[in-house]
Amino acid sequence: MEVLRPTLIRIGGRVYRKTNVREQAHQQEEEEDFYAAPGDAADEPCDAFMIEETERGYRCAMDIPSPLYKYIIGKKGETKKKLETETRTSINIPGPGVEGEIVITGQHRNGVVSARTRIDVLAESFRKKQPFTHFLSIALNQAAIQEKFLQFKEEVLEKCSNDCGISSTLFQNPAKLHLTIGTLVLLNEQEIQKAQELLKKCKEDFIDSITGGKPLTIEVTGIEYMNDDPAMIDVLYAKVHTKDGSKLQLIADRMMERFVTSGLMMKEWDRVKLHATVMNTLFRKDPSAEEQNNRTAGKASKERESFDGRKILKLFENFCFGEVQLNSVFLSQRFSTDNSGYYATSGQITFSCSADSSAPTDCA
Repeated sequence: MEVLRPTLIRIGGRVYRKTNVREQAHQQEEEEDFYAAPGDAADEPCDAFMIEETERGYRCAMDIPSPLYKYIIGKKGETKKKLETETRTSINIPGPGVEGEIVITGQHRNGVVSARTRIDVLAESFRKKQPFTHFLSIALNQAAIQEKFLQFKEEVLEKCSNDCGISSTLFQNPAKLHLTIGTLVLLNEQEIQKAQELLKKCKEDFIDSITGGKPLTIEVTGIEYMNDDPAMIDVLYAKVHTKDGSKLQLIADRMMERFVTSGLMMKEWDRVKLHATVMNTLFRKDPSAEEQNNRTAGKASKERESFDGRKILKLFENFCFGEVQLNSVFLSQRFSTDNSGYYATSGQITFSCSADSSAPTDCA
């Protein structure tokens, strides 16, 4: 079944099959394939790399963010030396902190292609381990929503403060209330610019046609938790109910797919979970911490002290935070804030100018 359904790895918009090979049984065969004649493309992916033929052989340049250089170089340069030896290539990497191209040169085309593929896989695997730097968000920090949120916080502390793990430090900053569409790891200015351009492209390609130039109305009512045990909650969130059919969900899902295809976002779920975090145990130790990465949402952590939310769920099951019109999507920076206290933005699109985002209404 592993042969019929191999593991798939997505790198830069391309999809590769990961094949388990028994090195001892096929070592000689692999080496012969690997260093075949320059015209042989047996080791080359379907979507070929840009390989330049030179007087001395072949050359390939690739853009890798500087924070990932150290993983390609390895301890005392061991990873880079191993790559060069096994692919019979020379790999030139810019100095630490210097943004530039990694250049691979070699006498055999397949060797250069393989070195590039291996570097791509290395960079992608370590990129996945980096904390996210940006996220696509829709702000919910309108004055009326903040007022209802503060009422929710006050009543929870008044009625549930004796429950295990409940404290004022668990609550989101009212100025940072938002819906998350997805998280991104953007490691240099070029990647930030790429995300900005893609955000604008989403507006042109499908957002404007879906919204028809009108704001989207949602109702924020009710609460739910991420994990399976209401007595040990890490993340409690407010539920989102759309008033315009499935338009907001469609926009969020299509944006996620577009950013995943571009390689800027990892796909964790089939659909975007539209929610607004109101309590998070990550805030307990660091009030400035952001909403946890989708990759670890709902998973227990030894460093986190969960809280008993059974009473909260019973008393505030249908708590209404208000109804609001939405007209913007932000590319937000994870830790920075602007003058209003909301996340500083690296990019923004507006699909309607008629939304009065400062005046949400009470739920019916």
